[in-house]
Amino acid sequence: MSFFRNTVLASALVLAGMAHATDVSMAGGSVNFSTPDQWLGIMETQGDPEVRVFQVPDPSPTAGTSLARVTVTVKQVANSAEFQQFVNTAMGKAKALTGYQAGASQTPDNFVYTAQENGTQDSYSERYWLKDNHAIQLRCVRPSQSQAGTQWKTAFDKGCDAIAARLK
Repeated sequence: MSFFRNTVLASALVLAGMAHATDVSMAGGSVNFSTPDQWLGIMETQGDPEVRVFQVPDPSPTAGTSLARVTVTVKQVANSAEFQQFVNTAMGKAKALTGYQAGASQTPDNFVYTAQENGTQDSYSERYWLKDNHAIQLRCVRPSQSQAGTQWKTAFDKGCDAIAARLK
């Protein structure tokens, strides 16, 4: 009986320590992903484009000058040419940001760069997909240097990567 009780207790502790997720559905259910519960939904638009913005709480004083956030935008497109126009327009806006600097690790579907926002240097990662006539953009923005440390930065990046894996 003691083994059973200890196993149940250990399982409960493991489950309690796991990060819960909030399920998100966009574009009439054709785009789905999950976010950690601690991410706060701060903006949502319906229509075309449809946008969801989540704040990723930064527990350090850095949060006073920089808003760490993840944005998913979904727009209907008729074909790959319209998708490419969607990507080009978004990248044009990115390149117009103050202090824009392209990152070293660019891939065809992941653009990494830094820019300034409110006087703070931020790191950006933008990923794009064409899925079921929907252009999808995942934009992850966090301070380049947060006083929350590398563990927070790693958790932020892991959350963005998890959403990207679901959006593919």
